[in-house]
Amino acid sequence: RPPPDRPPTWTRWRRRSRRRRTRLRADLAAAVRAWRPAAERYRVAERLAGLTSGKHAANRRSMSLSAYVLAARLEQVVAAANERLGRMSGGRYALVHTTDKAAGDRSHGAGGLGLRVADAWTGLERDPVTLSGGESFISSLSLALGLADVVTAEAGGAEIGTLFVDEGFGTLDEDTLDEVMDVLDGLRDGGRAVGIVSHVAELRARIPAQLRVTKERTGSTARIVV
Repeated sequence: RPPPDRPPTWTRWRRRSRRRRTRLRADLAAAVRAWRPAAERYRVAERLAGLTSGKHAANRRSMSLSAYVLAARLEQVVAAANERLGRMSGGRYALVHTTDKAAGDRSHGAGGLGLRVADAWTGLERDPVTLSGGESFISSLSLALGLADVVTAEAGGAEIGTLFVDEGFGTLDEDTLDEVMDVLDGLRDGGRAVGIVSHVAELRARIPAQLRVTKERTGSTARIVV
């Protein structure tokens, strides 16, 4: 602050200070006007990112966009899978899509790719982990076949002509094995090639064309049996 014994200088200093504050206010106002559109774009982008990641409060299901899209497809796969699961389980089981987390999903979102099993015998829904080995096998097989059906429909009718089923048959009882084989026979009758990888001896009588692999000390050999 200038000393009081120099009033002219003090007056000039105040004028310069006032002009400087006026320029600063104008510069600040211009900067704020330039900043507001960018801030609005950021707000929109931040909200959109939160919605697509499932972390925004407006996303009531807490589902990411990718999980939402996959969930829509999973509903189609489940619908196709239940057509065969009902037959292979004697009408007992049907898969139900839920928005709960799938088994093993440790993400912070709700998931959206969960499955439950409706049990017609008890009238209750079960966690898939409570299924026996054979029941898990026919459920997995039904999902694989349902996925093939959905992919075929999405591809404009271009079918998945070959399907390999690896193991699991040893967990089935005789009646369930018959139902599963009837379903696979139906696929073959429809023009698909179905390959079965199994050690179950009972399957040999039901599979006309076989590739038998024999393990020996010197290595493995394969031969075709028709």
